[in-house]
Amino acid sequence: MKTVYCIISVSIAFLSLLTGCSLDKDPVSQYSEVILGESKQDGDRIKYMTRAEMLTQYQAIYRRIKTDQGVWILNYLLLSESHSDNAYGGTTDNETIPMENNAVDASHNGVTNDWTDFMREISFANRVICNIDAVPDPSLTPDERKQWKAEALIFRALIMFDMTRRWGNIPLVTFEGEDITAENIEEVYPQYFPPQSTMEEAYRQIEKDLLEALPQAPDNTGDKTRFSKAVARTLLAKVYAEKPLRDYDKVVQYCDEVIRDPGFALNENFSDLFAMNDDLTDLRQRSTKESILEVNWFPGAGNWFTWLFGRNLSNWDEQFTWAKWVTPSRDLINAYEQEGDTTRLNQTVVYYACGWSYYYPAEHYAFLYKYRSSSSSFIKLRLADVILLKAEALAYTNDLSAAAALVNQIRRRAHLPDLSASATSSRDNMIDAVLHERRLELALEGHRWYDLVRYEKVVEVMNSLNARDPGRLKLARPFEEYSYLIPIPQAELDKNSNLQQNPGY
Repeated sequence: MKTVYCIISVSIAFLSLLTGCSLDKDPVSQYSEVILGESKQDGDRIKYMTRAEMLTQYQAIYRRIKTDQGVWILNYLLLSESHSDNAYGGTTDNETIPMENNAVDASHNGVTNDWTDFMREISFANRVICNIDAVPDPSLTPDERKQWKAEALIFRALIMFDMTRRWGNIPLVTFEGEDITAENIEEVYPQYFPPQSTMEEAYRQIEKDLLEALPQAPDNTGDKTRFSKAVARTLLAKVYAEKPLRDYDKVVQYCDEVIRDPGFALNENFSDLFAMNDDLTDLRQRSTKESILEVNWFPGAGNWFTWLFGRNLSNWDEQFTWAKWVTPSRDLINAYEQEGDTTRLNQTVVYYACGWSYYYPAEHYAFLYKYRSSSSSFIKLRLADVILLKAEALAYTNDLSAAAALVNQIRRRAHLPDLSASATSSRDNMIDAVLHERRLELALEGHRWYDLVRYEKVVEVMNSLNARDPGRLKLARPFEEYSYLIPIPQAELDKNSNLQQNPGY
């Protein structure tokens, strides 16, 4: 496997060295600030001396997923929902339209920013992973060292998983690099321009990180904001469902370990995942028993991503004068209505009067409703996803009755009848039934595009969408085999000629 190095900073002296030396290196493009990162290291000098210093780095990995709402939530939903049949882009700008009409190219701001932000997030994980064992302070206990490192490994695996699903071949940044001097430039310089690893190599690294982290990660204690054993198991199940490492026995194994954990169960009411209290000042619940990993905000120190999706119910008119992203599609709404699924529809889509009419009449405009206030949580992983992922694995391995029982468990919570005999009559029908149920259950939570990719349904579903949904923008180009990945940002290709653009872009 190609092993590349973690993110460090470069001094002004190094910049002078690069510009003044006559070495004809390949690549000759300028380095990336993100690849180089933000923290200094001098040879073998211990970077963090005390527990307090390492605690700051450990806490930073949790701050990243909360403060970088653009990469973790906004652009995540734009790609997974507006680039699929679940939502329209929502506005008329260059951020959203290319996602809706399949015109994304290597200069797209969201694509560029996400790559940059993800690489930065990896640097924060690596600061813990690469340094915690060397901290000499005895007050940093052996158990803390093991647990904090495990949580950082899960965080890094989560980032790499999202990157690999988007871009395919990515640089695997797993170690801290060295400072460059005149003496070591020949050896160290290539570390600043990491090559891409294959998708299989990337998934193997993700698998390695998660398996290493699992024994030392914290148990589920009711705090669903932590990178726990359950998070690691859920991610392992997802990794083994992906094509390069597809292993349905392991999908079932890790799903079962999460499902059997006494700390998790489906909420009796679907609305408990998203509802606010009666006076609209706060969520009714957060970190519910169904949640596996979520990001929380509280009144007085809330999120900002709600502004981009709809109405902040705790402040009715705040930031509601401009059009919103990720507008629920007619095709999604029709899917709910044809199923008679009012329970999930009413928690997913809401209608308000507004000042624009791009996709619906202004007096009755559809909005994403799962994130409805500045104190809404973002649920990254939850048990219903795991249950349906197990059903998927069972459907693909022809255990149709067991797969149907799991799907029916989800449907009954939504007050729907069990699957019909025709839906469970064949392997292909059962696979389609699971995919359909995942759409209804997980809509606008960041799963749909990746489900279509994993089921290899992108071309079939997306190229026929304009015929089913007349409200959608016409495709700029049809979806094809290359459309399963998005382009590597041109800005990164310009910096690092070891990167190769994905086919089709």
